[in-house]
Order: sequence, then structure tokens, then C-alpha cells
Amino acid sequence: MTKFLSDDTAPAQVRRNRAIFKWLCAERDNEATNERILLTPEEYQILPRVAFKDFMSHCRDTVVGIIGETPPVWACIGSFSGGASTSRSRTESHPAGKYLGKAHVTLRAKEVFEDLWSEMPPWFGEKGSVSLETVPGNVMFTVPKKDTIDRVACKEPDINMFIQKGIGNYFRDCLRMTGINLNDQAKNRSLARSGSMSGRLATLDLSSASDSVTCQLVAEMLPVCWFTLLDSVRSPVTIIDGHEHVNEMFSSMGNGFTFELESLLFLVLVRAVAHFTRTPGAISVYGDDIVCPTEMVDLTIFVLNWFGFQVNLDKSHWVGDFRESCGGHYVNGVDITPFYIKGPILRLTDLIHAANQLREWASLETGVYPESLIKWCVIDPSISSIWLRLREHVPKCLWGGADFSFKFQLVSDDTPHMRLYSKPRKRDTGLGGYLHWLNATRKRTGPTDGVQTSSVSREDSRMRLRPVSPFNRTVPQLPAYFLEELYADAEYGSP
Repeated sequence: MTKFLSDDTAPAQVRRNRAIFKWLCAERDNEATNERILLTPEEYQILPRVAFKDFMSHCRDTVVGIIGETPPVWACIGSFSGGASTSRSRTESHPAGKYLGKAHVTLRAKEVFEDLWSEMPPWFGEKGSVSLETVPGNVMFTVPKKDTIDRVACKEPDINMFIQKGIGNYFRDCLRMTGINLNDQAKNRSLARSGSMSGRLATLDLSSASDSVTCQLVAEMLPVCWFTLLDSVRSPVTIIDGHEHVNEMFSSMGNGFTFELESLLFLVLVRAVAHFTRTPGAISVYGDDIVCPTEMVDLTIFVLNWFGFQVNLDKSHWVGDFRESCGGHYVNGVDITPFYIKGPILRLTDLIHAANQLREWASLETGVYPESLIKWCVIDPSISSIWLRLREHVPKCLWGGADFSFKFQLVSDDTPHMRLYSKPRKRDTGLGGYLHWLNATRKRTGPTDGVQTSSVSREDSRMRLRPVSPFNRTVPQLPAYFLEELYADAEYGSP
């Protein structure tokens, strides 16, 4: 229940103020870290018998080996996302609209973007299709995180985000070639499970990791050409409630390459510790989730702390038989991952989601059978009565689902009849939609390559019923009172 938010938990403004205060405290620490890295003597022993100069030289060589000495031009050609930007609110943030009209950009990013015009695909349009407006930087906002505090993120200028996402995708591809797949958390979870059994692997978690990547650290670790590019397209200033704050951190959450950059830096730092201490064993990172050999934990924590990163001791584990990484919790190899109720159950989809999470958590054979058979797994008898009670409030025609993460159908061993589906609001995206589609599909190598070109938020959709079996034609109509009492903003119809 740590993520549960309701009228009884801390008010939204209190959670927001706490998050901003924590962010500003991190910036105070970042200032000290920038100064420490800049003024450190080359002969300083950052590890036993390892000079700071040698350590950083090894880190830079490792970075070059992963991303190269200079950035290719095509790495700067990214895409627009469906998220809010400094020029558009969340409700007006469809990617198609960002290819036309007003677009915000910082001064240095504007210079990079204008240099890219000759390299841009011909379908992007003439320069006049986008009206560039210079802004000082990004804008801070907060999103729910826990019942006591929010999470800080920032809305980036449109053009900055376009280039940032290209760089982020390039880093992601380069990391995949070294065995780090940022599209899949399975490796970290598997290593955490292995560590809980053998005790040879530790799982480390950092506090405010993305907000602790400092400008001086990136300058020391990345080749000059890469640093110059990233520094040009990041936001040097964050606007907090109308006030400009000059950033000591390099990039914040919301930046298109923050996650990939921090993953790269943590991988290089931990590998450097393993190299100089001659410690064998698996090393993996996924953002700030780190897995490394247990015997090098103390020195790894020291190095991370020295570069300004705080290890969360409550969520880091290297003693005993418990390990946790990327949301997977294991005790001696047994998956004990909890599920979270993040708010009151107000809609039918909330109820189905809670019941599905409960069933997955209570399934005695979870992980043994293929996903296609997992819905028939036995439920822990102490939990089954609760699940059956929840099931009573779900129309029988929505029983029979098989995907625990799908909140539009209840997972059960019944024959599936119907499911809810999200009907997007019709949009006339016009030329912008066409340009967005071309951009999203420009890397296709064959007609079967799939691509996601847009996303639908809760505000942009309405819930309807859809039949899932062509053999069942006699599903009863739902009583009208369901519309008013249980199903809130949903719409229903016959198959």
C-alpha cells in the first residue's frame, strides 16, 4: 500500500512540495560533486593502488568502446513522443501536432537542429513548417510516486526532445551490443533470483539517480564530441513555478536520453571497479538497478558515493537470501514479488486489475507453466475467498482472460465471451500525422516490421465491450444500473 493515493493520504500539494525540496537538496549535493570531481588530484587513490587518473582513463576507454569516439549524424534524428512539452499540455501532445506549428527549443539546440536540416529525411518538410521559439530550458512538474511524496520530472522543449530521443535510441542500441538490453528487465530479475540462492550477486538501488548525474561527471566520462552534443541539446535551466534554476545536474527525468545515459555511466563505473579489483562475476544494469558480485560491493558503493550517487540501503541487498531488482523480489530463489494497490477502486477496470494482480500473486505455480496455461494455476486457499469475492462484482461475460497485466478482462478458467476495449477518440491529424507515420516507420527493413505510432490516454478513450469468441452469439445485455453504479465512464453494447 506504499503507492496508495487517496483523500486520506498526504495532500497533493504536500507531496509536490516534498518532491521539489528533495530535488533542490540533490542539486546542492550536485554542486559539491561537480567541484570535487573538477578539483581531484590525478594521483588521488580512488581505489586501493588505483589513481584517479588511471580510473577515469579506463572509464573513458570503455565508453568509447561502447558508443564510439564521435556521434554519427543520424543519431541526432529522433522522434516526437506523445508526452507533454513546454509548448503543449498533455491533452494537446499527440506527436502529429509537433511536426507543424510552434515548437520550443533552447538556443544551443536550435543551432544543432538547423545544422541537421540538410541531413533530415526529405519528408520532414520545409523549414517554414515548424515555427521555432527559443526558451531558456525545461519546466518542472511532479507525478505520483508514493503516498508521502511525488516524483519530479521536467517537460522538455519540443526540438530538444526530438534530438534527445535520437541520442537515447542510439545509446540503447549500443548498450544492447554489450549485453545490456534496456527494453527487457528479465536479465536483472534472473540475476537477482540467482543471487538470492547463491549469495554471490548483490542488488543495488540508488536514490534520485537520474537527478545525481552531474555535468562534470559526464564531461570526464564522455569523449569531447559526445559531451558537446549532449550539452547542447540538454536543458541548462529548469523553470520551477516561474523561477529559473541553473542546473548542476546534467539532465532530469523527462529528458530523452537520461535513462540511457545513466545506464551507460553506471555500467562503466561498476565494470571499472571489477576490472581494477580483478573481481569475476556477472554485472548488469537497468537504469539505477545494479547487479554486481557481492565481494566488490563495499568498493562499488564507495566509488558511486564519491561520484555523487547515494545507495539506498533499504532497497539494496547483498547479505542473506533476499534480493530485489527491477521490481522482482526473491527469497532463496522463490519469487515473492508483491503487487500494489495505487488508489481506490472507482472503475470496473480498477477492480479487474486488482483481482488479476491478486490472482497472479497467489498462484502457487506462477512461472512454471506457459503464459497460455497460467490462468488455470491453483490459487492459495487463504487468498481464494478474497478473489472470489472480487469476482462477484465483475460481469460474467468478462471472465475468461489469460493476461494478468490486462485490466479489461478478468483472468479465470472460464470460456472467454467478451472484454472491454479502449476506443480512441477520432483525430484528424492531417499532414502532421502523415509526417509522424513516416518518421516512425523510416527504419523499417521489411513490410512485416511493426511500429507503434501513437498512444491513447485515459482521457482520450472510452470503454466499450467487444466479443472475443465468434462462437458465442448470445451474451445477455448488462443491466442499466451497472452503468451508473459500477462502471463510471464506460460504455457497453451487445456483441
